[in-house]
Amino acid sequence: MSQPRKVIVIGAGPAGYVCAIRLAQLGQQVTVVEKEFLGGTCLNVGCIPSKAMIAAGSLIDRIGHAGAMGIEVSGVKLEIEKLVQWKAGIVGKLTGGVGGLLKNHKVEVVMGTATLQDRNTVVVATKDGPKTLRGDDIVIATGSVPIEIPGFKFDEDHVWSSTGALAPKRLPKHLVVIGGGYIGLELGMMYRKLGSEVTVLEATAGALPGQDRDCVKVIERSLKKHGIKLLTETFAQGFERVDGQSVVRIKTKTGEQKITCDQIASTVGRRPYSSGLGLEKAGLAVDAKGFLNVDKQMRTKVANIYAIGDLAGQPMLAHKGSKEGLIAAGVIAGKNEAYDVRCVPAVIFTAPEMASVGLSEAELDAQKRAYKVGSFPFAASGRAMSLMETEGFVKVIADAVTDEVLGVHMVGPEVTELIAEAALAIEMCATAEDLSRTIHAHPTLPEAMMEAAEAVHGMAVHIFQKPTAH
Repeated sequence: MSQPRKVIVIGAGPAGYVCAIRLAQLGQQVTVVEKEFLGGTCLNVGCIPSKAMIAAGSLIDRIGHAGAMGIEVSGVKLEIEKLVQWKAGIVGKLTGGVGGLLKNHKVEVVMGTATLQDRNTVVVATKDGPKTLRGDDIVIATGSVPIEIPGFKFDEDHVWSSTGALAPKRLPKHLVVIGGGYIGLELGMMYRKLGSEVTVLEATAGALPGQDRDCVKVIERSLKKHGIKLLTETFAQGFERVDGQSVVRIKTKTGEQKITCDQIASTVGRRPYSSGLGLEKAGLAVDAKGFLNVDKQMRTKVANIYAIGDLAGQPMLAHKGSKEGLIAAGVIAGKNEAYDVRCVPAVIFTAPEMASVGLSEAELDAQKRAYKVGSFPFAASGRAMSLMETEGFVKVIADAVTDEVLGVHMVGPEVTELIAEAALAIEMCATAEDLSRTIHAHPTLPEAMMEAAEAVHGMAVHIFQKPTAH
């Protein structure tokens, strides 16, 4: 048996800690360096706390509509301090779980800021002074940080990043969200359900740029229904504090305007974290967009240094990073691994939820590839009716010749859960017929996937489709 390799993993987020655990499982000697908290952005100030807060907002919203079921509820009150404490409890359990897993797998954890000295050496600035680590391999999994725009420096007081927005000391009366992407809309809808007035500023012509437009139209209607103002082709210029309020200057198609609010959240995106890592000392440099180029085995141009997660390129999603962490660990341990996935699902926790995997119609049109589309509305789903959540649909896109599933896009109740079946279908090269011939339990939401696949061939049972020539 060969000697275990000494591996240094920089970053303990969903990419780094998953990589470290798998390395340990494969018999390697592992040290993880983390500058802030185990679990990284996702577990501590991103995916997990945001979904906990969103769940609370959704519960309040459902209680408000319970009268339709004959359930009368009065006196609902939100205590924001308790909500934040509850959210923190969930985060604590998960991050504690990560710490326990690392300990059980005998992974050394060093808390501090890492700097590369050369291709085998990392110096960590710890609270007890510098600590030098030497390894055969180094895995960089440093994640990303929120992008700041001019005039809106994050102080987590008047101007929140997503981090500040998930640890509020009070509920804003009027929240202005800069950025109509998925982070901005998730936070905006959450705060609207909790009781805030919300205005969203988006620079492009519509919400959720880059996403399936049919799905986005449903989200935009929902924003309007919930009383959220979406201002498109609008640019935030800066703000001033006046009489305890923030006056935001905006530039629109019709000229400059001002919006008065008591809270601003800037959510225009995230950028890879590479500042101060000392990449140049190891012979590395980021590209024009801030990413480290890697091959299918997650290697950088320096053979024993790997990059995974947000630093390794788009899409900047936690589950993509975790997959890359498993790949890098396998390669380091001598296994024949490569990143060869056919698709990466994306989930958006708006109201209703939205999820996509595979190619969109716009992408297929650009490729001049022939395809067929079938969709099924949740309005025709008995399960969706019983949940009182009938907005949205499931759309299946299949190759016009082979019938292979190329993409699935959905908006509606619990679609962030339903997308897993679609991802598996694409990964397994399933056809729309395969999906339609698979028995789906009744009454359930996944039946909409089966019916959408039937609709590709004009054969959906629970909606009427006009006969077509093809």
